[in-house]
Amino acid sequence: MQLKKQLSILCLTIIILSIAATTVTAGNVARIKDIARIEGARNNQLVGYGLVVGLDGTGDTQQAIFTTQSVANMLKRLGIDVPDGKLKVKNVAAVMVTAELPPFVRPGAEIDVIVSSLGDARSLQGGTLLQTPLQAANGGIYAVAQGSVSVGGFTAGGGGTSVTKNHTTVGRIPGGAIVEQSVPATLSSSGAINVLLNNPDFTTAVRVARAIEAKLGPGTASALDAATIQIMDNGTQSIPVLIADISELPVEQSTVAKVIVNERTGTVVIGSQVQVSPVAISHGNLTIEVSTDYQVSQPSPISETGDTVIVPDKAVTAEEERPHLIHMDPGVTLDELVRALNELKVTPRDMVAILQALKQAGALHAELEII
Repeated sequence: MQLKKQLSILCLTIIILSIAATTVTAGNVARIKDIARIEGARNNQLVGYGLVVGLDGTGDTQQAIFTTQSVANMLKRLGIDVPDGKLKVKNVAAVMVTAELPPFVRPGAEIDVIVSSLGDARSLQGGTLLQTPLQAANGGIYAVAQGSVSVGGFTAGGGGTSVTKNHTTVGRIPGGAIVEQSVPATLSSSGAINVLLNNPDFTTAVRVARAIEAKLGPGTASALDAATIQIMDNGTQSIPVLIADISELPVEQSTVAKVIVNERTGTVVIGSQVQVSPVAISHGNLTIEVSTDYQVSQPSPISETGDTVIVPDKAVTAEEERPHLIHMDPGVTLDELVRALNELKVTPRDMVAILQALKQAGALHAELEII
């Protein structure tokens, strides 16, 4: 009897914990590090101009004048003077090299680079990027790239026939650039650290500030605006430890009700907060078909006059489907509306038109973003 009582209590505890877990995960809860970043810790874009050599006849043609000039200048620096007009660069391609310099990297670290064809090369497959300085917006050189280009595809063929898989004029060199100098990063300014939300929102900013205060103490954090939360550095612990402590704090996000529509592909993405006011929707399709049937008119077999002619027989038909009327009750979500439209087999483009009409009628309580 005692064992059964303990098992009943254990089962009840498991049920309560399951309900509590469901309640916690049901909300839009995320860690601070997933929805925000620290001011001063940011990537920096790098770009450079270089040459890819060793191509199997798939490089730039003579029309790419900058490629021949670049090859001539490179050979001149190596002590070889060759006129531009005497060069054939079918095994060489001019490229733009791009990379992102992460924060806090030190000289000697390796970063990935993207190599993109600048001229009319057909493929970078099998090529090697020569030493290319990468500079930032201020003109300083922060990394140098070199190495074999990895292309996620191929081009093959012969005799006027070829086959291409994926994009062969863009490649990647994993760890292909060596950092030459780091970018200074200042995390604390005037004794304060600023946390920047990826998606500015006043409610989320206040919740982040309250979560930090609950961890560090009252008065340690405040929301300056919809995107910035300021943390006062009390000096009791180092800045990396302080950032690590607050980064793992869970915060419930407040998202704006939004519907994103892509008219070109008919894609509709609906947020969970979207609501629809009471509304009636009528939908119907009109199909018009124009067809032409060609018939042959010939004279009688014993007739001495007349010609064989083709006579077109045109027909126009119009068919209009019976319109479907949908009535939405108060409190109905857009998700339920879309399910109802799917049951009526409404096409994606018709659904886009219906959503636009709902927005104009004031029945759609969300931001309608068309891309």
